[in-house]
Amino acid sequence: MKRVKAAIIGSGNIGTDLMIKILRAGAAVEVAALVGVDPASDGLERARRLGVFTTHEGLEGLRRSPVYQDVDIVFDATSAKAHVAHAAPLRRDGKRTIDLTPAAVGPYVVPVVNLEANLDAPNVNMVTCGGQATIPIVAAVSRVAPVAYAEIVASIASRSAGPGTRANIDEFTETTAAAIEIVGGARRGKAIIVLNPAEPPLVMRDTVYCLALTQDDEAVRRSIHQMVEQVRGYVPGYRLKQEVQFEPIRDSRIAGFDGDGPALKVSVFLEVEGAGHYLPGYAGNLDIMTSAALAAAERLARTLAPEVV
Repeated sequence: MKRVKAAIIGSGNIGTDLMIKILRAGAAVEVAALVGVDPASDGLERARRLGVFTTHEGLEGLRRSPVYQDVDIVFDATSAKAHVAHAAPLRRDGKRTIDLTPAAVGPYVVPVVNLEANLDAPNVNMVTCGGQATIPIVAAVSRVAPVAYAEIVASIASRSAGPGTRANIDEFTETTAAAIEIVGGARRGKAIIVLNPAEPPLVMRDTVYCLALTQDDEAVRRSIHQMVEQVRGYVPGYRLKQEVQFEPIRDSRIAGFDGDGPALKVSVFLEVEGAGHYLPGYAGNLDIMTSAALAAAERLARTLAPEVV
């Protein structure tokens, strides 16, 4: 069966894990190249051993390579600053780009929420690890009731936060908060990230708080459970840590938000365990990004080449 060829820019943890995921589970997508800047990186060395084309000369090295003309999809797993430089030449070259950085050059995409509406976009942004974990929950609430405010707290193991993650903290909070509103449907959004230094490292934990302008807690609970199962379709380690919590609020105006009637404070506690393909199981924050990117690429590949179905 013919598969769509993809290149990965970034040979660090995320790029390498994504490469291994595609090699193991790619149905409509295959890895054509892994691109880095350090010839001695573990990711490039693994790619060479696995028979994947590599270059340590960055995007320009890829563009000069013989494999580039056959590449339809490019994953960018570098940094927000680097992706801003990569986006324009990739678009001129006609490559469909899946951005795993917080650069947000293209529209925010969370596969279970709005991928279908963005299949024609030349560049899609996978938000952040916290966004991929929590925005589905905000969207699950907002599809059954108006959400006046949503706040998320993403707690990740300090060991799983590499130089790219640490350099992008500001972009993480800004991008995630914006996507909570644009994709999740909340009127106002806020995002917080916590780097947890605990030893042994803990798996990713996410907390989502929503102020929902409804009294129908059963509809909200049902929608959240349905959404969790949808996300588990491509992130098996995604789960509710405990049952959804509700706190009735008699008048939403007392909380300082628009609304003229009763509301519910909805609290959702999540855990994301990684699949352990390249990264340790506690690095669910990285695993959910690569899993979401692969899910988006698989769907996009079937649009680019329907014969792969």
